[in-house]
Amino acid sequence: MSDDRRWLRLGLIGLYGFIGVVHLAAPESFLPIMPDWVPHPRGVVIATGLCEIAAALALMTPWPRLRRAAGIGLALYAVCVFPANLKHAVEGIAVPPIPDTWWYHGPRLAFQPVMVWWALYATHVIDWPRRKRS
Repeated sequence: MSDDRRWLRLGLIGLYGFIGVVHLAAPESFLPIMPDWVPHPRGVVIATGLCEIAAALALMTPWPRLRRAAGIGLALYAVCVFPANLKHAVEGIAVPPIPDTWWYHGPRLAFQPVMVWWALYATHVIDWPRRKRS
């Protein structure tokens, strides 16, 4: 595995492992930013925490297929949480210790597509921007 993908994968493990634990330890912190149309918001927060931890664990395995599945799952997850991130930003919902400022929300929303790419690239689902030449 190329060194840059290894570091990116380790970053995903740390990020999603940590935030997954936070989802489980303090699910109430995430409830205010859940869109109204999400059924059973507390259950969804707990389920997402479990999925984040499971994906982080899968990224640590020696099995490329499982790591790729985790990468696809994390990319889909990044797409699915966008409505909550958008609600958080637009409605100015305070979720301590997260800053309630557009200096935080703007980059976070703009970074969401990067999170999708990061998960897919780190797990060899895509090769962009380093396409193999024939």
